[in-house]
Amino acid sequence: MSKKVSIRRLQTGVPGLDNLLGGGLPEFSFNLIAGTPGSGKTTLAHQLMFALAGQDKKALFFTVLGEPALKMLRYQQQFPFFDIDKINQSIRYVNLSSDLLEGDFDRVLARIDKEVKDYAPSFVFVDSFRSVMRTAMRKEPGESDLQRFVQQLGMQMTSWQATTFLIGEYLVPESESSAVFTVADGILWLSQNMQRNSMVRKIQVVKMRGQAQASGLHTFRITDSGIQIFQRAIVQQGGVVSSNIKGANGVQRLAMGIPGLDDMLGGGLPVGYSLLLVGPSGSGKTVLATEFLEEGVRRGEPGVIAAFEKSPSQLLNHKLQGLVAAGQVGVINTRSLDLSIDETLHDLIEMINRMQAKRVVIDSLSGFELALAPEFSEDFRGSLYRMIAQLTGMGVTVLMTSELEDRYTDLRFSPFGSAFLADAIIVQRYIEIVGQFKRVMSIIKVRGSQHSKNIRLFDITDDGIVIGETLSDYAGILSGRPTVT
Repeated sequence: MSKKVSIRRLQTGVPGLDNLLGGGLPEFSFNLIAGTPGSGKTTLAHQLMFALAGQDKKALFFTVLGEPALKMLRYQQQFPFFDIDKINQSIRYVNLSSDLLEGDFDRVLARIDKEVKDYAPSFVFVDSFRSVMRTAMRKEPGESDLQRFVQQLGMQMTSWQATTFLIGEYLVPESESSAVFTVADGILWLSQNMQRNSMVRKIQVVKMRGQAQASGLHTFRITDSGIQIFQRAIVQQGGVVSSNIKGANGVQRLAMGIPGLDDMLGGGLPVGYSLLLVGPSGSGKTVLATEFLEEGVRRGEPGVIAAFEKSPSQLLNHKLQGLVAAGQVGVINTRSLDLSIDETLHDLIEMINRMQAKRVVIDSLSGFELALAPEFSEDFRGSLYRMIAQLTGMGVTVLMTSELEDRYTDLRFSPFGSAFLADAIIVQRYIEIVGQFKRVMSIIKVRGSQHSKNIRLFDITDDGIVIGETLSDYAGILSGRPTVT
């Protein structure tokens, strides 16, 4: 071949799917949509078909023994992607049940081939291919007949000037019908798993010839709008950062909005860093996080907050509620259970891009873990790492809060080993002085930057957090000793 063949990529109309496929569906490709029963194969096929079919791009949908066309249409028309005007105009259904009941594979193949030649579609769907196999097995044909049927159908579908799809039920990828897996240009594998009353659906691009697809398993949901896919978080390098202040070493930094805290951090929080703010209940984590967002608005740096423990009305003070109403701070309410980190990251990125946000608050990691479906909480650390890396790679500065039990006799910096996620750590604690509980704050680390080593007292007032003396100075005041400034 003297010239490189250019393959057109078709937009699927399924949110998130084009990214998984590597930019879209290759035109004239032969694709297998496979998976376990009830995983969403037929819904995905219809969502694809209604998005792809048009006045000059007709689609032909063959039904076998899975569901009659009328029954499928009754349920599929509940989704907004369903367009009744396309039925019998650009989309046609053909039922192969009567042909299949005769048990004659050649007759089924001949009927499919004739319909395709007569209708000249751009897209062909056969659902459910697995039903053909099971019906044939009950009639005890020879193994060679089954394999021949599979191979002939696959070869037929690859020979048409059409983009084609086989939809069928399989328990595991590359199961007993290996021939069709070999012939297919693309394989989409759908599955669903139950864990402690939580339903999790996953999709995998097992194969897509000629283009680089996103590897691994990705979460998807079937909502009132149809299928939506949430791509697995992938760590990427790079990101453009900007800020209004700089530290002594020239690193771009964000102001925290609390007098004295920037100095403790060495000149503010470096842009694109992840900050872990830990402390026991009531120590002021959420107050500090909201002041961080308020300071961002004052400096023209919009923010986004994901709330996992409190509802937005409980979480936001009066001033921050006004900023939300003005569109300067975005709120993601994640109170529902059975979340996935991929889904949360999708919502965060969507809002960050829409608002051009520079600051993100996750309040809290403890609540986040509880809100996840069990399958995701098992790999919480790894998934959270990919999520934070992707956000900071975008140039966004992330503040995460986390509940940390204060045992008074030992000093810990994070629960469930999450300190590795953070470029900076602030710890809030209670201490007892002269019969009173006092709040103290200290900077544990700021990666690549000098920071204060002092433990400082602080109070929460009507005006927010007020940082006071160092603990050593306060002890000197109580004992009557002069302090050194």
